[in-house]
Amino acid sequence: MAGVPSEEASKDVKWLLHVGGSSTIQGSGAGIVITSPQGEDLEFAVQFGFNSSNNEAEYEALVAGLKIAHEAGARHL
Repeated sequence: MAGVPSEEASKDVKWLLHVGGSSTIQGSGAGIVITSPQGEDLEFAVQFGFNSSNNEAEYEALVAGLKIAHEAGARHL
């Protein structure tokens, strides 16, 4: 039935992803925090090797965060 979570889905654990990107004259980068279901924070700083707008830096931060979360074992963000 649509809209009704299955028993298996209700057992899934959720991870949290917080990202922030920034761009300046010196370059662009991002801060990424991934929180595991157990409450452990994984913190990362990423420097991009290209100039970008703030919006592009935010997008790249999201993409990088998703990749890191996947590598950390997250399946549900």
